[in-house]
Amino acid sequence: MVGDRRRIVACADAARVEPSRLNVIDPAESSATWEYAETLYMLRRHKGMTLDGAREAVLTPLCHANMMVRMGHADGIVAGAVHTTSDVVRHAIQIIGLHPSSKLVSSFFLILFREPAQLRSRAFIFADCALVVDPSADELAQIAMAAADNARRLLAEEPRVAMLSFSTNGSAEHAVVTKVVQAARLVKTRCPGLAIDEDVQVDAALVSEIAQRKLPGSAVNGLANVLIFPNLEAGNIGYKLVERLGGAIAVGPILQGLAKPASDLSRGCSEEDIFNVIAVTALGAAVASAPKKAYESTGGDGMTCP
Repeated sequence: MVGDRRRIVACADAARVEPSRLNVIDPAESSATWEYAETLYMLRRHKGMTLDGAREAVLTPLCHANMMVRMGHADGIVAGAVHTTSDVVRHAIQIIGLHPSSKLVSSFFLILFREPAQLRSRAFIFADCALVVDPSADELAQIAMAAADNARRLLAEEPRVAMLSFSTNGSAEHAVVTKVVQAARLVKTRCPGLAIDEDVQVDAALVSEIAQRKLPGSAVNGLANVLIFPNLEAGNIGYKLVERLGGAIAVGPILQGLAKPASDLSRGCSEEDIFNVIAVTALGAAVASAPKKAYESTGGDGMTCP
């Protein structure tokens, strides 16, 4: 835990948690603080940051924690319980930086159902539900590719991607539908081995019998485990509907596209939310440090294809 030691110990005492069980990093006490300040200054001086400004910045928990990840002193970061999403994402982009194969930072939720109900799977990836408001076709393709990669890492199964729309297989004509189709075709070009459906409604994405009627020859055939929403409005509404009405556990948002794992939390998060996000972030860090598998290839634009 990164922050003021006295405040953390006081919170632990109030929660009846033995403080000695916690590994507390207080920026004001850390021997690495000035090294972090010099590194941050070199990193951000082209944006007008001074050395004094860097020294002040690394004394804040959010900046200090991101510097720990950048310098390899931590494997990932979970923040947001007391910070806005914009602050969490800005620090992660500026300090951790983008993955070499990424052009965009987006997010996903790991959706877990306690009971499978009529679905054939208990776990799904939903993206993007937290960051990119109105992605272009190219940005939507990047979101889909990153989400598919995370599905393979976290679900331990082949990603099956549905590019969600109010249209299935061209049943409606609209600029929003065209964007979804273009994004899917970009993904197909960059990752030809990935199972992905173009414009598809949720029922055809999740129910094989409906997919066979609405979308003959579907690559996913109603068995999607990765749902890509056309914009943030749809994604945010969608994940909260399955969470609140469907009884699903929504873990996230987990950031994707960064050089190292980072996750955001809602400021209204519960203890269970924090625990789940830490677990997924730790798993992501463990998988990211493992040797690359033979199934990974690189698209023509340098993006990694699952």
